[in-house]
Amino acid sequence: MNAADRFLQYIRIDTSCENDSKTVPSTARQLDLANLLVDELAQLGLQDITLEESGIVMATLPANVQTSVPVIGFIAHMDTIPDMPGRCLNPHIIENYQGGDIVLNEEMKMVLSPADFPELVNYTGQTLITTDGTTLLGADDKAGVAAIMAAMDYLTAHPEIRHGKIKVAFTPDEEIGDGVEHFDIQKFGADFAYTIDGGEVGELEYENFNAAEAHITFSGRSVHPGGAKNKMVNAIKVAMEFNAMLPAEQRPEHTEHYEGFFHLYSIHGAVEECKMHYTIRDFNLEKFEARKKLLEAAFDFLKSKYGAGIGTLLIRDQYYNMRDFILPVMHVVELAEKAIRSVGVEPIVHPIRGGTDGAKLSNKGLPTPNLFTGGHNFHGKYEYLPVESLDKAVEVIVKIAELNVE
Repeated sequence: MNAADRFLQYIRIDTSCENDSKTVPSTARQLDLANLLVDELAQLGLQDITLEESGIVMATLPANVQTSVPVIGFIAHMDTIPDMPGRCLNPHIIENYQGGDIVLNEEMKMVLSPADFPELVNYTGQTLITTDGTTLLGADDKAGVAAIMAAMDYLTAHPEIRHGKIKVAFTPDEEIGDGVEHFDIQKFGADFAYTIDGGEVGELEYENFNAAEAHITFSGRSVHPGGAKNKMVNAIKVAMEFNAMLPAEQRPEHTEHYEGFFHLYSIHGAVEECKMHYTIRDFNLEKFEARKKLLEAAFDFLKSKYGAGIGTLLIRDQYYNMRDFILPVMHVVELAEKAIRSVGVEPIVHPIRGGTDGAKLSNKGLPTPNLFTGGHNFHGKYEYLPVESLDKAVEVIVKIAELNVE
């Protein structure tokens, strides 16, 4: 089965995770894909296949050479984001795309257009897989899962390709930052690894944001508006005041490259109570710490203005920049660069304006840069995947395994 066919099979399975779940994994439905992958890995003849209670799948492709070479791992996550339907039952397949607009959903007047997404024109003449405008596609990261599975299929079918021991893993809950909390690096047994969780063809990333999240609850006092003077405290307006104290130019929609941001991810409330959820991001650790302090200072100001009972603030670090853990082993990045060039693609080396399981794994001691899947517009209904890019991801995985022996 090729990578595209595998991908179309996997996106039919709902694997959305949940933010406030108390279970591991956060949703039992992620295990539906995990169990399918266990069966497929067994059919391919991989060994040491396990499905942990945490939902992590691991397996081994044994070496077919006698020489001692480093053990490589390839990792992808099975889950999709919690705030959008995670099951794509009606993907559109556009063969020989000729440019111009793609109607995703006529009834909803949803159009995937080069006017909004100029990079579409780069895929003229190729096959695109898109949504039907009602769900996300799931290429983040079922495209990575499909690429790894297709690469293992190819390597088992072509024993003439020399390779060392290869470890594969599929994780849950990456989208809520918990994907590798229970990942046993010693059991996995790789010397280094790659997450297959990037975007456009050629991407190679070994830098990412330092990341934290902030949960803020403002408590108000509801009084009939007819007699509210000097009595009502509107929690919604306090929340608006808090947001206005953060630099407007440092929001995601105004930043790029190495610029960090404050992102108001969600807000829910009424006069009596209003809850806010922020994500805080910066590549530079000192600036990252300063961002958290600015958030605390704004909150402290509102406490001094409205009283200590105005609310609560909880800030939690999520992951850190993998750069410092990759720099001492840059041969891992150089191997990937060589593999990408070997399959006729020019590497695009830039920082991830986000995070991957590889960030936490690198912090834990397993250097894990990130490779492309080919997907675009992740986390939304305008998501699409060029099949030819997905195939290149498969070729790169195979080539890394081959070059590792050479």
